[in-house]
Amino acid sequence: MNIFDFITQDELDDLPEDSSAAFISFVRHAQRRLDVKMKELDGSDQNDWHIAEQARYGFTNVVVAAARRFEIEPFASQHLPRAEKFSGDDYQQFKADLDHYLTQMLLDNAIRGKRDSVSISPIEKDRIRSYLHGLKTAIDSSNFSESKRTSLLEKLAEFERELDKRRMSLFAVTRLTFEILAVPGGLWASYEVAAKLITNINQVVGEAKAVDNENRLLALPEAPRALLPPRPIDVPATKSELFKRDEMDDEIPF
Repeated sequence: MNIFDFITQDELDDLPEDSSAAFISFVRHAQRRLDVKMKELDGSDQNDWHIAEQARYGFTNVVVAAARRFEIEPFASQHLPRAEKFSGDDYQQFKADLDHYLTQMLLDNAIRGKRDSVSISPIEKDRIRSYLHGLKTAIDSSNFSESKRTSLLEKLAEFERELDKRRMSLFAVTRLTFEILAVPGGLWASYEVAAKLITNINQVVGEAKAVDNENRLLALPEAPRALLPPRPIDVPATKSELFKRDEMDDEIPF
């Protein structure tokens, strides 16, 4: 299996800009495709066994390549054995190490996600929906081209889907604000009304975020913690330590 068997071009285009999140998403796509391939193969068939080995090597190959592109250690610096020397044990160890690091990365991303999102109460969501309804009315009554009107309504629908989530991304608010305020004022039936509605949405979200931060007692953002290896790293013995071992061996009378 090669890169195009593990991920489509559309999936590549949709990868997040954040390197850590992009790597996690890439691995998810690749792992899902590998799992599908494994289910198609018969482990007792010699030919299928070779195909499975090649697929596992292909998975390892593209994951290491992605790690190098996104600068995700330790996989970016990992030595990849030649295909003919790659064994089932190599894959099992690689997969176990990958899962170990992905767990840490997912937990880190979850913590960052909470800092960049907000919990909106049902009452606050209703208030925001009323402002969105006002924006829809303002868009419908304004002097927009059909394509521009459709685009803005899609942006509102996308924002409303984000609003339905348990925690709403703060970036969604910023993006909607930019989309609305970037439209020339002369095209609106009432630019003041549209601007006021956007301000109201930002105010509700801002108040909710202040309460969210207070309830969670958020500290100042910490620097990302280093990913820890699954096993202690073997440290080569110093020359003095090796010399002492030789002396001890000389004293043993057998």
